[in-house]
Amino acid sequence: MDFRAIAMGLAFVLMWSSAFTSARIIVLDAPPMAALAARFLVSGVIGVAIAAALGQSMRLTRAQWRGVIIFGLCQNAIYLGLNFVAMQWVEASVASIIASTMPLIVAGLGWIVLRDRVKPLGLAGLVAGLAGVAIIMGGRLSGGVDPMGVAFCIAGAMALAVATLAVRGAMAGGSNVLMTVGLQMFVGAVPLTIGSALYENHDITYSWPLITAFFYTALVPGLLATWVWFLLVDRLGAVRAATFHFLNPVFGVGLAALILGEGISWLDVVGVIVVTIGILAVQLSKRSPIAKDKVPAAA
Repeated sequence: MDFRAIAMGLAFVLMWSSAFTSARIIVLDAPPMAALAARFLVSGVIGVAIAAALGQSMRLTRAQWRGVIIFGLCQNAIYLGLNFVAMQWVEASVASIIASTMPLIVAGLGWIVLRDRVKPLGLAGLVAGLAGVAIIMGGRLSGGVDPMGVAFCIAGAMALAVATLAVRGAMAGGSNVLMTVGLQMFVGAVPLTIGSALYENHDITYSWPLITAFFYTALVPGLLATWVWFLLVDRLGAVRAATFHFLNPVFGVGLAALILGEGISWLDVVGVIVVTIGILAVQLSKRSPIAKDKVPAAA
């Protein structure tokens, strides 16, 4: 058993899932699009500077530039932008659960649109994942969760899934991983800055929780988690590494309850368990006993 890989996978999941809790803290005191654009500028400057110091270059291939632009827009501007805006109205646990279904959406769209082969275990996982989300959302909607916030989270997850399918393989390998991540941050910051200037009120309530959450989000989920993810992919391969995604709903809900005091109902517990099983089934169904996969999945 590769205990180092397990430790890396758990660290990645913890950092990725914590982003929803820290984002919830940020949007309670600052305009979401402006805060996210500023976060991307900080992460981008640090990421590109470190990449340059490591000898990485901005001379990317055409496929890599396409990936930078598509992921910068879809992942950073649309996916994270919609989640930040939505978390003005919905709890961090709701946003994390919906975002955690992204591997299910990718598998489903790949099967329906691209005619990818899906094994029976994968189909069962898709059904279980959708059932789990239905259980959670049914309980939350009856309890008064904001439908618009939920719709924004779903639209964001769909945008990231489409981007993942559109550029799969384009970002694989290469020696400029950190540079591409940093450049994606800059791409995402541009439309968010424009959107903030047009639509947001820029009143900010400065506090230590806001400042701490901002820099934590920029440095830990923004840069460190991405770096750990690529190390994990290099060690295990993308599909095996992606099995750690099945822990995201558990960690996301748990951290929101622990840090923000968000309530957890028995329907949430049942739904999270079902979603977790569904994500794990989908990822396990992709495992190949013959060749190690080489294409990194979106983190």
